[in-house]
Parts: sequence; C-alpha cells; structure tokens
Amino acid sequence: MSTESAPTAVALGGALHRTRALVGYNLLLRLRDPSQLVSYLVTPMVFMLMLQPLYEEALETGTVHAVTGQLVMFSVFAMAIVGNAIFVEREWRTWDRLRASRAARWELLVGKAVPVFIVLLFQQTVLFVYGIAVIGMPLPVSLPLLLLGMSVWGITLLAMGAALATVVRSRGDLIVACDVGAILVSTIGGTFLPVEMMPDWAQDVAPFSPGYWGLLMLRAAVDGDAAGTLQPALVCLAIAVATGAFATYRLAHGWGRSHLV
Repeated sequence: MSTESAPTAVALGGALHRTRALVGYNLLLRLRDPSQLVSYLVTPMVFMLMLQPLYEEALETGTVHAVTGQLVMFSVFAMAIVGNAIFVEREWRTWDRLRASRAARWELLVGKAVPVFIVLLFQQTVLFVYGIAVIGMPLPVSLPLLLLGMSVWGITLLAMGAALATVVRSRGDLIVACDVGAILVSTIGGTFLPVEMMPDWAQDVAPFSPGYWGLLMLRAAVDGDAAGTLQPALVCLAIAVATGAFATYRLAHGWGRSHLV
C-alpha cells in the first residue's frame, strides 16, 4: 500500500467503524420499542382477512389488492416510526452533540436511516408472507423484482418520514401529521378503494399521491411486470430524492437546536 493511500484507508476504516456503531445503536433503540411496529403488523393482517371476500367479489385481482392495498396503507402509517426515530434526537437534545462528534454528517444520516429502513422492509416482508400463507395471494412471479419494489417503497417512506420529522414541533404534531397524512396518501392513492371505483375527481387527484405510485409498483412487481414496476419506481425515487434532500438540509442546518423546539 502506498503512503498516499494509507491515510485514506485509515479514514475510511474509521468512518465505517463509526457508521457501524451508529447503526447498531439506532437498531437497538428500535428493538427496545417495538409497539408501533407490532401495531402496524397486526392491524393490516386483520383488515386483509376481513376485506378479502369483498375484494374478491368486486375485483378479478381481489386477493392481490387486499394484500398490497393494506400493505401500502399501513406502511405509510409506519412513517411514524421514521419520524419518532429522528424526533427523539430533538427531545433528548442530542443531535447537535452528535454533529459535534468526529462522525461526518453522512455517517449520522446513514446510522439513523439504515435501522429504520430495515424495520420498514421487515414490515413489508411479514405482510407479504402473511398475504401468501393466509390470504391466498399467488406467489410473486419474480422475487427480485418484488424486493426491488419493496426497497424503493421503503426508501420513499424513509425520506418522507424524515422530512416530516424535521418540520413538526412536538410529538403530538408528529402523530397527528402521520395519521392524517397516511389516511390521505393511502386512501386517495387507491389502497382502500381501487382508483377505478372512486369518484371522477378522486381519480384525477390520485396520481398526486405517493401511495398511488407505491401501490402500482408493488402490484406490478407481484405480477412480474418489470416495465410496469419501473415507471412508478422512478416516480417514487423522485419523491424520495426531493423529500430526502429537504430532510438532509434541515438536519444539517441546526434543526436539533433547542430554540427550534
């Protein structure tokens, strides 16, 4: 190894070590408070079971919609997990302390984002397995395509939840914003009632909802439709980039300081 590359390797090793420590710490925090995740797992399971006969009677792909619709709806509710993971830094007034440490901003953000992304991916995986084993949804044609759709949707939720957490000023505001926002985003997006069955005005508004594109993407992924998965995936990624950039800006410019509380 050359003398020039040695300091770079040491710096990279230190960054990876700090990031791994931050990921482990934040994952431990998520595991110590699993109540939200349990709620967002059990509730959609009950809804899937109760709504399956209705969807099968009304739609040719009723079983798929019963699973994917409730999955998207309650994964949007899970933005509260993202928001709480970030908002707790404000309550504890620790974000500025973390920024003053040796960890770079990207290390702090990765350390916070990776555990929450794992939780979101775990939620979707459990609900898909439940949908196949209990509700009777057909096996996905392409598991890699489904994993891609789930990952893109998880990234989108992560970015939106982070942006929301940097705007609200209290935990109560966060809960209200997540609940009301989740209902609007998911319902208008067609997760509860298929878009083609909604009023004309709602059909016109539906494409403005991230839930609309998330549902299209996951349904296409279940069917193994690569082209049908790609377009909504690009829209979801565009939403993620926009909201993620906003959240990053807020986190990097004094969001955690006490005068903002």
